[in-house]
Amino acid sequence: MKRRRFLKLAGVTGGIATTGFAAFPTPTIAQSEPSIQWRLASSAPKSLETILGAAEYVAKRVSEATDRKFQILTFPADAIVPQFQVLDAVQRGTVELGQSFSYYFIGKDPTFAFDAAVPWGLNTRQQIAWMYRGGGLELLRDFFKEYNIYNIPAGNTGAQMGGWFRKEVASLDDLKGLKFRIGGWAGPVLSRMGIVPQQIPIPSIYPALEQGTIDAAEWVGPYDDEKLGFNKAAKYYYYPGWWEGSTQFSVYVNLERWQTLPKTYQAILELACTEAYMWSLAKYDVDNPAALRRLVADGTELRSFSEDILEASYEAAFGLYAETAAKNAKFRKIYESWKAFREDSRLWLRVVEQSYDNFAYAHPLPRQKS
Repeated sequence: MKRRRFLKLAGVTGGIATTGFAAFPTPTIAQSEPSIQWRLASSAPKSLETILGAAEYVAKRVSEATDRKFQILTFPADAIVPQFQVLDAVQRGTVELGQSFSYYFIGKDPTFAFDAAVPWGLNTRQQIAWMYRGGGLELLRDFFKEYNIYNIPAGNTGAQMGGWFRKEVASLDDLKGLKFRIGGWAGPVLSRMGIVPQQIPIPSIYPALEQGTIDAAEWVGPYDDEKLGFNKAAKYYYYPGWWEGSTQFSVYVNLERWQTLPKTYQAILELACTEAYMWSLAKYDVDNPAALRRLVADGTELRSFSEDILEASYEAAFGLYAETAAKNAKFRKIYESWKAFREDSRLWLRVVEQSYDNFAYAHPLPRQKS
């Protein structure tokens, strides 16, 4: 009865919580539960306050919903563990929680990429639908169990930009041999196109770009990129970021600690992560337009990738997926679900969403007659 009452108060419908503060139970529900303090290690530095802020948002909401009995202390990248070692730290139990982009860990298994983003993958709405209603979350949780982790979607950047280049890249030939800082599974795709991918920690990206150690770099979009100062080291800003049409970041919970966490606290933590997902996506959608205007006003030159670059990247991406699926059973299991969902969803998006967007946002609002 207590569990049913909690879920009713929490406002859970179809596996996804409502996003307002009313979605949370009153603190009285947690009065009989133990006092717990956990640590969360993030892959994001303090300067990226939307990504790190999503982890802090989770901690705040969990604390509020439990009358401060469940406390989560958040730590930015390198405060406890380096940016690319968050998953290992949670797996070992060095920390109870982590926050990261799962494609950082494709060196262990490329299957991790589906928890974040793959080139020419799902857009944000599709990612949410596949995860929560299309079977993606269940498949990924089975995969993460092997790493002693319970994964919870906890944020999204939306579609990303294509990065900063020190010189123009007007065609596929202009990309050949370029050293390009890029994360995730885009690296192997870019390699097939003659680019030299570089995965380097966030604080090292700007110096490398400024000094010419790399020729180009991408991160997320205007708001974060402006904060990182990339426009001061490179002039040309390309779009779209075809490797990240939607990029989800997750909270990792050490599986053994998750299993011992009171059920009430489990539900509250998952609800907080769902709220953080919406919070981060909304924040980027509000902050990116203003940042893009500032960048352009400051001399940034926007460029679209040429058609031959887009066509070559599309072919390279799906060629890589087919080859990987043929030799990796774990990857194949999730890829087949992902691919089927993408194809089914594509028809609906083309009929309604794409046609709507293409017309509505190609036109400015009409001027009102005086």
